[in-house]
Amino acid sequence: MTSLVAQLAKLTNAHSVEELWDLHTRQMATYGFDRLMYGFTRYRTSTGLGDPQDWVLLSTQTEEYMNVFINEGLYTYAPMLRWALENSGACSWRWMLDMERVDHLTPSELRVVEFNKSMNVTAGYTISFRSVSERTKGAIALTAKPGMTQDAVEQVWAEHGDEIVVMNNVMHLKLLTLPYSGDRTLTKRQREVLQWVGDGKTTQDIAALLKLTPATVEKHLRLARDTLGVETTAQAVLKAAFYNQMFLMDPETA
Repeated sequence: MTSLVAQLAKLTNAHSVEELWDLHTRQMATYGFDRLMYGFTRYRTSTGLGDPQDWVLLSTQTEEYMNVFINEGLYTYAPMLRWALENSGACSWRWMLDMERVDHLTPSELRVVEFNKSMNVTAGYTISFRSVSERTKGAIALTAKPGMTQDAVEQVWAEHGDEIVVMNNVMHLKLLTLPYSGDRTLTKRQREVLQWVGDGKTTQDIAALLKLTPATVEKHLRLARDTLGVETTAQAVLKAAFYNQMFLMDPETA
């Protein structure tokens, strides 16, 4: 098991989301949490979490689990997600078990509980990260390995809970600084034209700077808007900035 200081040093020096996630999942597995699911959105509304294509979603759960929980929308009724949306900090899954015993769960929530039982997702902790605005929310579910009881999880948490929370907080904060595209990957040229728009340049200015025609610049802006799923160029600049795809030090080849 890597020490706290050594692990934090590795996390803060990660160069990509993939490297960061690999470092973090390996470390969490040493505590018995072998299946992690992290989610973050900047597009939360009063009625939902926004378009799933805009989420940062990382998981070591099985494809079978993710197909039902995410793709079929079961997450909407997950009791621990409800807790995460209403709170910050760490919460034992015993909270959910206690609610189940006193019959406070809805039929839809009970369906999630039964599905989780069928997939050996029965013990663990959820960490809800502090939001910086009412539209952002991030959380991670730490699922204990099959056969590990909630009592065993509580013993691990009693000894290592503070360091686990710190590692997850640092992972979350570091991830927010790294380029992430998901299904919204811009080409090099699309990034360039958006960057110049962000600098206040007009279409004519950008055409001269990049030695393109104004029509070609407009084409790249339209494609960037389509890729990012927005209607205006201003929204495209904002979303690209959210994804940390603007002004990259070492952009990928388009």
